[in-house]
Amino acid sequence: MLASIDWPHEYLPGTTDNFCSNEVIVQDLPVRAVWDALIHPLLWPDYYANSSDIELPAGETGNMLHMGCVFRFKTFGFPIDAEVIQFEEPGDGRVGRLAWHGWAEGDKDHRLDVVHAWLIESLPENRTRILTQESQIGKPARELAKQLPNPMINGHRRGWTASCSL
Repeated sequence: MLASIDWPHEYLPGTTDNFCSNEVIVQDLPVRAVWDALIHPLLWPDYYANSSDIELPAGETGNMLHMGCVFRFKTFGFPIDAEVIQFEEPGDGRVGRLAWHGWAEGDKDHRLDVVHAWLIESLPENRTRILTQESQIGKPARELAKQLPNPMINGHRRGWTASCSL
């Protein structure tokens, strides 16, 4: 059975204003390579064009995410403040888990709260499963959910097309 994302209750899919899920299973792309690309946010624009203006706290060593790390970036036109809420490195049969709570400040019409989660899983025959899901709360999320095609799903998919060549 494949692993699943561990959600904070408030962001449980099906109970929020918008939810998107993207999954890819690739061969000959090591779990560690995917993990290393994810935890180095300054690399994100190299394979995910929808990320920019990434800022890590002053004094951070190695420019890597870690549990409790607070950082900023832009995505889908939103300036996002974020905090890493789950950080479990893959290895020895363990699934890699990375999640952050992100928010765009604003009044009730502009505030956006999200949890973006990643699951990186080693599969038999030298395959890697990459699952990324995002659960969103707020009026901007409700508006995104109505758009067809869904910009969140398609934006994340474009990023994975590029990242599979890491």
